[in-house]
Amino acid sequence: MRGLGVAHLTALDLAPAVLVREASRAGFSAVGLRLHPVMPGALAYPVTAGSLALRELKAVMAGEGVRVADIEFVSLTPEVVVADYEPLLAAGAELGAVSLTVSGDDADVARLTGHFAALCELAGGYGVRVDLEFMRWRPVANVHQAYTVVAGAGQDNSSVLVDALHLFRAGAAVADLAGIDPRYLRAVQLCDAPLQAPPDSGIIQEAREGRQLPGHGQLPLAQLLAALPHDVSLSVEVPSAHLQGAERLTAAARVTQAWLSGVPAGQA
Repeated sequence: MRGLGVAHLTALDLAPAVLVREASRAGFSAVGLRLHPVMPGALAYPVTAGSLALRELKAVMAGEGVRVADIEFVSLTPEVVVADYEPLLAAGAELGAVSLTVSGDDADVARLTGHFAALCELAGGYGVRVDLEFMRWRPVANVHQAYTVVAGAGQDNSSVLVDALHLFRAGAAVADLAGIDPRYLRAVQLCDAPLQAPPDSGIIQEAREGRQLPGHGQLPLAQLLAALPHDVSLSVEVPSAHLQGAERLTAAARVTQAWLSGVPAGQA
């Protein structure tokens, strides 16, 4: 079975070194790290390239055998200054991160595409891919809008990040992925939920603290995996108000690995 990662949002209350240790104990082989806040003042754990803190974190990673799959989070607003994120990319590269996650927060598609392309070019110098994550409540709300930006940017180190909850809550079906060039489908975040979406007022709350473990809801997750490239990077993102950080990690790893073991060969 492929290595399984866990998104930092699953246990955002855990600082990176603690997250790495607990993720290792739970059985994950990779973590995502929230090195930059989603919005000003939000929780994040910034670290500087070349710093003692970063070297200590790398030592913990080496000791636990856990790698960094992705760093986050950059909001591509109309006012974004791409060059401002070079320190973030430098730190991510030193940690061995594969990708940087961004959101599309600009309704001007041409301008957004230009900013995304520029960030990809900057990230390319650090060997980092840029993944555009769509969310129902943002200007880039669905998989088709995300693909339009990524394909329009034309950068090899780019991808559409497919979050299972966001995909289905935006009204898409698994079949909608068929029209996307597979080279732009590099990563998926797994979670589960009821088929029926909550009222619009509850969509953000569900995404941030109301997700279910894979197999505990009704989303067609096995069909989703079957529609993605066989080498897509797998991560679990299951923030929940019912469990604390370390407990969430243990449950997420155990339940997801059990669920994956029951998925037919070729889909997991």
